[in-house]
Amino acid sequence: MPENAEPVDAASLDLAEFLKPGDHVLIAQGAGEPLTLSRLAAMAARTVPDLTFCVGTMISDSLQACGGNASFESYGRMGELAALPRDKVRIFPGHYSEYTRNLHSGKMKADVVLIQLSLPDKCGRPCLGMGDLYLFDVARRARLVIAEINPATPRVPGTGWPDDIPIHLRVAAAAAPPSLPSGQPGPRETRIAALVAGLIPDRAVLQLGIGKLPLAIIRALKGHRDLGLHSGALPDGIPELIECDALTNSFKETDTGRSVTSMIMGGPGVWAWADGNDDIAICRTDYTHDTRVIAGLSRFTAINSAVEVDLLGQINSERAGNGGSIIGGIGGQLDFTRGAQMSEEGRAIIALPATTSRMTVSRIVPRVAEVTISKADADTVVTEYGIAELRGQAIDERARRMISIAAPEFREELCREWHDRGRHLYG
Repeated sequence: MPENAEPVDAASLDLAEFLKPGDHVLIAQGAGEPLTLSRLAAMAARTVPDLTFCVGTMISDSLQACGGNASFESYGRMGELAALPRDKVRIFPGHYSEYTRNLHSGKMKADVVLIQLSLPDKCGRPCLGMGDLYLFDVARRARLVIAEINPATPRVPGTGWPDDIPIHLRVAAAAAPPSLPSGQPGPRETRIAALVAGLIPDRAVLQLGIGKLPLAIIRALKGHRDLGLHSGALPDGIPELIECDALTNSFKETDTGRSVTSMIMGGPGVWAWADGNDDIAICRTDYTHDTRVIAGLSRFTAINSAVEVDLLGQINSERAGNGGSIIGGIGGQLDFTRGAQMSEEGRAIIALPATTSRMTVSRIVPRVAEVTISKADADTVVTEYGIAELRGQAIDERARRMISIAAPEFREELCREWHDRGRHLYG
């Protein structure tokens, strides 16, 4: 179909007219989700049979309107994707870097691509300002590329839409990009953040995620100096860290002076700060998640969370308890963990509250329900009760250290479990 020059009004658009039965429709993820288009796609799924939506981290509930009329493919069940019918979601249990490679190589199918673009920049090009540059390659192979033009999308240098990739249909955004409010950290997050901050030296290069705990950690680092950023996501709080001169990127061996990320996951304040900002480098996943690149950055510190961690140091970031459903994914956690451990003075930190939100279930467990990161890759675990340094420690010592950072009311049970069963299997 021919390209349209001016965005059309979404109210007059029936996306079902453009989709074919059996299409694989890739929808950009996170803050880059074209919210207007994904809502239209959910409606189209009611009349177009056998649609498959290829999605990543969903922070909106737009696709829940599909009901059981479509299937989904993803690298996990992150965010609102966890609310979709379990039998309709196909999970690809690989690293995020592998997932994106399969998409841009064509190994995974994408007939239609739905993206969110900015208004034109000073060169006249709209920008894929929230990142995920692998979408360029996916769009080159797609039958149809539909772009939602959103004035709130930042025009980040280096993300201009390539001239050789046609945009077949432009649609005016009917809503702001989706945003996941971090919320205000509570006492537990603040305590964990203080312990994590004490492990991070000046001039460290950071990787972290999104949510209350990462925000608390960012705020706890305001007294640091010359930190850098090389991360899969750029979350809320990073502008604050830059404005107080704690994060300067001045001593990074590569990308000196620039914060590197593969996508922006913060809210409106981050979007406005990123607009036209030359100090941000949005890079492809095969660069941001490359273990060799990460290892070349001194004092690289990966900070991630988990569903639970066991007494061996095995980390579960995917499944809710024994027999529970998938609520997360492998993502880029292992890429950053291994890169951090190869970095000079690097460290991989898992930070999590010792119990679930209602404080009734321990997140330090005898055995995890799913192994996302093996005991061989365990490094440092932090809860509000302390720090467990696991790298280089024998099994018995690991168990002792992990029990010491569990909530006090669960320690006796964990000790008994270890002495009765665990140590005989692994000690």
